[in-house]
Amino acid sequence: MDILLPLSLAFIMFSLGISLQPADFRRVFASPRAIGIGLGIQILGLPLLAFLLLSLFGIGGEMAVGVMILASTPGGVSAGLLTLLAGGETALSVSLTAITSLGVLFTLPLTVGLALAHFAGNEASLQMPAMRTGVGVFLITVLPVCLGMFFRQRKQQLAGRLEKPLARLSTVLFILIVLATFVAQREVVLGNLPSLGPLLVVLNLLTMGLGFVAGGLGGLPRRQQLALAMECGLHNAALGIFVANLLLQVPALAAPSVVYAFLMNFSAFGLVFLARRRCPATDASPA
Repeated sequence: MDILLPLSLAFIMFSLGISLQPADFRRVFASPRAIGIGLGIQILGLPLLAFLLLSLFGIGGEMAVGVMILASTPGGVSAGLLTLLAGGETALSVSLTAITSLGVLFTLPLTVGLALAHFAGNEASLQMPAMRTGVGVFLITVLPVCLGMFFRQRKQQLAGRLEKPLARLSTVLFILIVLATFVAQREVVLGNLPSLGPLLVVLNLLTMGLGFVAGGLGGLPRRQQLALAMECGLHNAALGIFVANLLLQVPALAAPSVVYAFLMNFSAFGLVFLARRRCPATDASPA
């Protein structure tokens, strides 16, 4: 697990990078309002909402730190596909996933460090190894994404042929990471499920709803609202598992990420169903 987990996560991030083009980042300047709303919710809104819900549900200690780790993770690589299925603007989703995956190098250590200070106090087992965290996040997320983008630039035709098979393999690896962590930490997960389950369901639904509503209030079209909902609700739970297991070396902290990985897919497919039912003729092709 200590070797397979980081390698699998790096592969997942490489597959994201291989699907990206410079146009995905130029879109930041073409749609600054949509990007700004999405980043605001993911970087500031989600951690703040998670903190408020932890206080409301009365959850502290290790599980609270685990929830904040989850809240600090970037958008999930599956968000683009589910945005496509819902008829949302896939290009916006992909752009947000790419930016948050690169920005996590700075945002994750900061948020998790604050969470540890608040919820863990002086517990020796829950200290933030700043240098190891920064290096680990860079090697597992930022570097593979950059390598994937470089590969696409050098080998565009080959990258185009590999994009879909790699995306499917990444999905399988993500499922295996979640299942393996669940098996290893099943007692912790099941023991905390009665308290974690309701909190994470509320967190997921609120963040998806916040993305959709904020997009509407910001004057964005419905396709971009759907993209924001998916991007805000779907997170890279595999990165949360990696941070808990290998960077902080407290496997129990992965429990919220494992539970959320299951729950977020139900709400995401529910949104796909509602979006297609309301507007079945929506053009679901990437923008």
